[in-house]
Amino acid sequence: MLSVFRTSTSILLTACFAATATMANTTSDAAPDTAFQMAVAENVPNASGIAEFYRINGFSPIWVGDAPEHAQRRAALIKALSNTDLHGLPAASYDVQALLDQMQNARSVRDLGAVEAELTRVFVEYADDLYAGALRPAKIDEGLVRKVERRSAAEHLQGIDTHGATYLDQLAPQSVQYRALMKQKLALETLVDQGGWGPTVPVAKLEHGDTSPNVLKLRNRLVSMGYLNPTASPGFDDGLLAAVRAFQTAHGLEPDGVAGQGTITELNRPASDRLKAVYVALERERWLPRERGPRHILVNQTDFSAKIVDDGLVTFETRAVIGKNIKDRRSPEFSDQMEHMVINPSWYVPRSIITKEYLPKLQANPGAVGHIEITDRRGRQVNRGAVDFTQFTARNFPFAMRQPPSKGNALGLVKFMFPNKYNIYLHDTPQKSLFAREVRAFSHGCIRLAQPFDFAYALLARQEEDPKAFFQRVLRTGKETKVDLEQSVPVHLIYRTAYIGPKGEVQYRRDVYNRDRKIWDALQKAGVVLPDVQG
Repeated sequence: MLSVFRTSTSILLTACFAATATMANTTSDAAPDTAFQMAVAENVPNASGIAEFYRINGFSPIWVGDAPEHAQRRAALIKALSNTDLHGLPAASYDVQALLDQMQNARSVRDLGAVEAELTRVFVEYADDLYAGALRPAKIDEGLVRKVERRSAAEHLQGIDTHGATYLDQLAPQSVQYRALMKQKLALETLVDQGGWGPTVPVAKLEHGDTSPNVLKLRNRLVSMGYLNPTASPGFDDGLLAAVRAFQTAHGLEPDGVAGQGTITELNRPASDRLKAVYVALERERWLPRERGPRHILVNQTDFSAKIVDDGLVTFETRAVIGKNIKDRRSPEFSDQMEHMVINPSWYVPRSIITKEYLPKLQANPGAVGHIEITDRRGRQVNRGAVDFTQFTARNFPFAMRQPPSKGNALGLVKFMFPNKYNIYLHDTPQKSLFAREVRAFSHGCIRLAQPFDFAYALLARQEEDPKAFFQRVLRTGKETKVDLEQSVPVHLIYRTAYIGPKGEVQYRRDVYNRDRKIWDALQKAGVVLPDVQG
C-alpha cells in the first residue's frame, strides 16, 4: 500500500513538492493567492473548520511539502489508513487506493493543492472516527444518550502539524481494555477464517454423570473453545463439569454446571457472533471518556453489576438490577458525577409512573396505593376521599406522589445521586429476591444494588474514620438525610456484551436490549465487513 513512495513516484512528485513548498511559504496572507492555495481552498469543505485552519496557517502544506516531516506524515497516514481494519473501522470510507492514485498522478502545483486538501479531509475523518467512534450513538438507539468527547477538525490538524506522525498513535483509546479487545478481535478473525468452533451441540439438558453422543459433542465444543483439554472420556465427568462452569461464568450464566437450554444456546453461538460483539465493544470503547477518573463507578448493564474501580482495580462489586426491556424503562447509557447519597430516602414518584400506573388505579379506587402520599403543589398531603380522580387525565393530573422513608420504600434505605435529566440513580430495594435471577432487568430504569450498605461504606471510607458506624447512626434516626461526598465520583453507565476481565479472560454477555445488534447493523452500513465463514 505504500507504493506511492517508490523511487519512480518520488521522482515524478519531487519538483511539484518543492514548488509547492516555495510558493506556499512565500506568503502569510490569509487569502489564497497561489495556484496551490487556491486549489486547497476550493477542495476543502468550508463548514468543517478545515478551511479556517488553513487560512490561519497561511495555507502552509501539512502533507505535500518537500521537507522530511512532510514525507513522514504522508507515510504515517497512508500506513494508518491501510490498517484501519485493526480497529474495526470501515476501511472503505477512507479509500486508500484512491488517495495513492491521486498522489501518483499529481503533475502540477494545482494538482498538489488538491492532494493536500484530500489528504487532510481523509485524515480528519479517520482521526475523528478513531478518536471518538465512526458512529453517532444518539442516531442508533434512544437509550444511547452518551455525550461523546470529540475533537474539532482544527484540533486534529494542529495535532498532526505539531506532533507529526506520533499524533496518529495517540488517537485510539489508550486503555488496557481497548488493546485487549483488539487482540481478541485478531484471534477471533483467525478462528472464523478457519471455520469456527466446529459442530454445535443439540439443545438437550446434560449434567454430571450423563453418558451419550451429545456429551461427546459438548466436550468437543468446549475443547475447541479452550475451556477443556482434549480427553477420551465419554461421560460427563468432573473435568467436563468444571469446564461447563467456567464457560457459564465467562458468559454471565449461573455456574451450576448443568448444560441446559440457556447454556447450550450460548455455547452454540458462532464465533462470528462473538467477533461482532468485539467490533461493537471497540466502537463503544471509543465513545467513553478518555479520563474515567482514578476512582470511578462502573455499571455494566449487560452484566447486571456495579463496581467501584480504584486506579484500574475493582475494589468493590455487587449485583445489580437494571431497567426492564420495554420502552421507557430501559436504562440509558451515559456518564456523570456522583455527588451525594440520601439515607432514609423518600420516593418521589416519577410523573410517568403516576400517570401511567397509579392514576388508573386511583380512578378505579381512591384508596388504592395507600402507602403513597398524594401531595399538592405546595407539598401538602391531599385527602383522597375529597378528590374525584376520574376527572383527571395523564395530561392535567395536578398532584405529586411521595412514599415516605421506610424499609418498604421503593428505594429501600439509601440512594446514590448523580443528578441528571434522565432521573437515573443507584439505590437499595426491598425486592431482594430479584438479585438471585440470572437476567435482572426489572426496574423502571434506575439501578438497584444488592449490597447498597456496603457500597455506601466503600464510598464513605475516604471521608469517615468509621464509615459503617457513621452510616448506621444516620440510618437509625429514620430521617431523610443527605450526605455529600467530599469528592464527587465519576459514574459510567455502560453496556458491554464483550469485554476483558481483570485476569485477561474474555467475557461475553447477552444483548439484553438489542442495542448491540443495532450498532452492528450501523457498522455494517458504514462498511465494516467480517470474514465469510460462520462457525
